[in-house]
Amino acid sequence: MAESEADTPSTPIEFESKYFEFDGVRLPPFCRGKMEEIANFSLRSSDIWIVTYPKSGTSLLQEIVYLVSQGADPDEIGLMNIDEQLPVLEYPQPGLDIIQELTSPRLIKSHLPYRFLPTAMHNGEAKVIYMARNPKDLVVSYYQFHRSLRTMSYRGTFQEFCRRFMNDKLGYGSWFEHVQEFWEHRMDSNVLFLKYEDMYKDSGTFVEQLARFLGVSCDKAQLEGMVESCNQLIEQCSNTEALSICRVHGSLMSGLL
Repeated sequence: MAESEADTPSTPIEFESKYFEFDGVRLPPFCRGKMEEIANFSLRSSDIWIVTYPKSGTSLLQEIVYLVSQGADPDEIGLMNIDEQLPVLEYPQPGLDIIQELTSPRLIKSHLPYRFLPTAMHNGEAKVIYMARNPKDLVVSYYQFHRSLRTMSYRGTFQEFCRRFMNDKLGYGSWFEHVQEFWEHRMDSNVLFLKYEDMYKDSGTFVEQLARFLGVSCDKAQLEGMVESCNQLIEQCSNTEALSICRVHGSLMSGLL
């Protein structure tokens, strides 16, 4: 699978630091030269992987997974840098070599499409939690992310951004293909396919699914405690997300007035 330069970068800044295409999928520049090493990355049976398309509720999901798998307290999670506990496979830091040597059980994240993830994962090794989100909400969050991140500094309109989203011109390629690939593997024994919206509709069932998939034994009282803790995390995240979306909607409306 050959790498080739993408002809149209996603943001103005990336005219100098372009995305590149790998096997027909647009990826961030820091993935360049890593794809073979990622495919050959060694997995362990105790690994827990969280995979999402960007802005699919990854931060909230990782906190809930950490809480359920480690028995952590939500207040404790609030004080720690959770990203250090769950590194992103393809990011420049901490790097593949360091992630490979982390002590078990490793908790690892990625935004890569299913077919680009380690080959061992396709063979049923490690546990993989995938979460999909309604694209209408996702694209608003992704737009805000591109505008706020210094390295992105996106200054196009929301309408232009939506066209890029629909035409697969953003990092990690098509949302539709990303979700479809994992949906086709939802029945695999090592894959748990979740929906972002279900986390809000029925957090009890959501947490119970996670606990069962991760092999966490708990009685009714312990499960209720985990659900209550997860609800705290969900509420905190909801307030932050609502504020961010309101700002985007406000800027869109002001542009129409």
